[in-house]
Amino acid sequence: MELGIGLDASLNLSFEEQAQISMEAARFGYTSIWTPEGTGHDGFQICINRWLGTREVVPGGLTTGIAVSPVALRTPVALAMGAGTVSQLTGGRFILGIGSGALHTQSGRATYGMGRFSVIGLMREYLTSLRGLLAGDEVTHEGDTVVIRGVRLAVEPPPRTPVYLGALGPEMLRLGGEFADGIALNWCMPEQIAWSRDRIAEGAARLGRDPASVKVVEYIRVCIDDDEQLARRSFTRAMLGYALGRPDAPARERGTGYRAHFDRMGFANELARLDAMRAAGAPEEELVDAFPEELARRVGYYGPAEGAADALGALSEGLDVAIVRVVPARPGLDAVEATMRACAPAV
Repeated sequence: MELGIGLDASLNLSFEEQAQISMEAARFGYTSIWTPEGTGHDGFQICINRWLGTREVVPGGLTTGIAVSPVALRTPVALAMGAGTVSQLTGGRFILGIGSGALHTQSGRATYGMGRFSVIGLMREYLTSLRGLLAGDEVTHEGDTVVIRGVRLAVEPPPRTPVYLGALGPEMLRLGGEFADGIALNWCMPEQIAWSRDRIAEGAARLGRDPASVKVVEYIRVCIDDDEQLARRSFTRAMLGYALGRPDAPARERGTGYRAHFDRMGFANELARLDAMRAAGAPEEELVDAFPEELARRVGYYGPAEGAADALGALSEGLDVAIVRVVPARPGLDAVEATMRACAPAV
């Protein structure tokens, strides 16, 4: 198993600091650097900036990746152009991860002016179109949500960039087993990683693919600080929105997305209790204090540096790449470096 590092916008790092941290990651022995993407800085350019930093330490630089980019932000052609450019610049050291984002919700679709459609169908159309474009094929696709007629990516040689699918639910995992080069998991217990691999294998069997050819990566959040309570609170704040979802979400949407994911892992009763507290007007800090420690500990680590490596090893069982997603307890580069050092491959 390889170890990657995950850096997001919550760290508030400048471009210069991101390049510096990327150099440090390379020195610590990490093999890849990943970023999630939203409507902030462009993920492709973030990856180039970080890769340039690592090139100062490792010949050719480290692999970089986006895990994941919500597909509502770009068409398949735009994604292929961006991915192909970064892949060519880095000598093939780039991985594109795509996900459905909030398109399973009415508000998520309304944000981008989209009507009702099958999210699984949308991701199937994106995957097949993207992989064809990145393979250098001329792509014609007449789908319900993606229409492309005779488009070829004008990059020679074809950039053949791996495309990973952000997936949590059984049908999305099976879809990834059919068509993706890899699966990007999030917030998983080791038992859930094994369950996910079974679903991936079911999808791969539909097309006679070897399930081992579908790589499985996951963000594993880690927050390092000698003040364990400070680390716990920082970690829980990072987790709360995923586990509970939006407070104004319709009841029918609580059975989808991340909330369904946490329910599948056996935490429905604990989250229902927090739902009731939130509905009664409990502020965020009260919810953080009441958040079950067992749930947090099953999907990540917080606390002193000396416990991080063992926890990461247990949490990453079954992965091809465990991505240490840095959750800072304090602002500044020191907190980021402390987490990277505590989880470094040498440790």
